[in-house]
Amino acid sequence: MNKFLRWSSLAAILLAPVSVHADSYPSRLIKAIIPFGAGSATDVVPRIVFERLGPELGQTIVVENRVGAGGTLGTAAVVKADPDGYTILGHSSALAIGPAIFPNLPYDVAKDLSSVLMIGANANVMIVPMDRPWRSVADFLTAAKAKGSAINFGSVGVGSAVHISAEKFRRAGGFEATHVPYRGGPDVITDILGGRIDFYFCPLATALPLIREGQVRALVVSTAVRATELPEVPSMAEAGLPDGASTVWIGVFAPSKTPRDIVDKIHAAGVKVLAEPAMQASLKKLGVEPYPIEPAAMDTLVAKELAANMLLLKDVK
Repeated sequence: MNKFLRWSSLAAILLAPVSVHADSYPSRLIKAIIPFGAGSATDVVPRIVFERLGPELGQTIVVENRVGAGGTLGTAAVVKADPDGYTILGHSSALAIGPAIFPNLPYDVAKDLSSVLMIGANANVMIVPMDRPWRSVADFLTAAKAKGSAINFGSVGVGSAVHISAEKFRRAGGFEATHVPYRGGPDVITDILGGRIDFYFCPLATALPLIREGQVRALVVSTAVRATELPEVPSMAEAGLPDGASTVWIGVFAPSKTPRDIVDKIHAAGVKVLAEPAMQASLKKLGVEPYPIEPAAMDTLVAKELAANMLLLKDVK
């Protein structure tokens, strides 16, 4: 009996930290690293969620933009951080693109990061200068196939989510085009407005005011279905290019060794925040549909996209 009690006490001691993690977490400020510039779509969306997630967890979440190398610098900083729940990552589907562009990354997305919360998904929208004669995807494809690589498109860098959307569209449409990478979204917009590039798959939130003010023309959204905030613009499927569809998602990650009870606590708080009518309204204004799937399903999604992007970007520049 005494031996049994000793083993029971030892087991209780060994198991205690697992429950203590969630009970005491968080006891101090949480840092959220976003590996893209302030004001970008991948910054604005998680920042809105973090503003509410902090109070829901009982602590402040401070956002740090750590920009560079297609989002890989900020991601690497989170991977190297202590896996205690006090350093988290706000990222987009670009997370599953980086390994296809940078083969010698100092981390493995699938092994070194754990999915925490899927915030939502949204579309990119193909915009063209107002001085172009194209009124539909069919018009554009006719011109693109006639001009060959004289058609060009902008992106915020090789392997960025907007680049992926453009490349999938290009391949599905069967035309050649010259890729013009820029340092950031505002530079691409400037050249679209100036007519110096032919098209850009712009994040929906950024494109909406430009479209509504008549500064650019929208031809198609990148998704298989129409975007709620842009109901008059056809989807890829409706444009006859179902294989060209792509979706941009935004989510929260943590170092892979972060205790599961802490991950679950952040996830539960995030789901509660995403269910708030005010939060849903804020996200939908940005063209984002809340998508709070379970972390395990999120891990599966990321793994599938990692494999698909390695094939898609194998020979892309």
